[in-house]
Amino acid sequence: MPKLSVIIITKNEIQNIRACLESVSWVDEIIVVDSGSDDGTVDVCRALGARVYVHDWPGFGIQKNRALAYAQHDWVLSLDADERVTVEVRTEIESVINAGKDGYYLPRLSQFCGRFIHHCGWYPDYVLRLFKRTQARFTEDLVHEQVLLQGPSGYLKAPLLHYTYLNATDVERKTVQYATAGAQQSYLRGKRAHIWDAPLRGAWAFIRTLLLRVGFLDGIAGYRIACMNGRTTYLKYRMLRSLALND
Repeated sequence: MPKLSVIIITKNEIQNIRACLESVSWVDEIIVVDSGSDDGTVDVCRALGARVYVHDWPGFGIQKNRALAYAQHDWVLSLDADERVTVEVRTEIESVINAGKDGYYLPRLSQFCGRFIHHCGWYPDYVLRLFKRTQARFTEDLVHEQVLLQGPSGYLKAPLLHYTYLNATDVERKTVQYATAGAQQSYLRGKRAHIWDAPLRGAWAFIRTLLLRVGFLDGIAGYRIACMNGRTTYLKYRMLRSLALND
């Protein structure tokens, strides 16, 4: 079987990184690119055998391309620190890595404050994470980066487990982080926001998540995700308008 590298970017992931790394202890190489953790993340990574490189923070896409450049093996599995590879995912990876494709999409099952979410547009949430190193690179987006693959792709069935929001504090932190990055990215692309964009788009994000994506089937968790999506969108467009007004 071709050798496999795992790449991960981190910043203060002490709550997640040990479980993530232990779930891929079977791979041939683990690369971690850290952007200044001060909570012990780097120490845990090195203790578990990862090769760690420290860089400034330029945005998700560029940082993941840095990690990709350090990988040495034929195949790469890109993970976030809050993701876990199950035995079923490992078995499937090992069965397809010689199947003739250049990359594979994995479904992802995400947890929100202790509950796995099956609606809200969150599942199966296919993400291109397994690919030949020489056939792929990441877009250089500040947030919501994507893998650009040259060649045919396939789909796996077993899902990655994604512990994306641990508690209310985590929800608030990521809401502001994603809204800020999204506003900056939109601004750099020449987009501008009208005074009504923030409230209208925020309300639409809430309705789309709760009703059109049947988030209500996830109960109170679905309602909270709808509120989070609405607030993230509202903040993004409010920040985008502020950036334009401050030109």
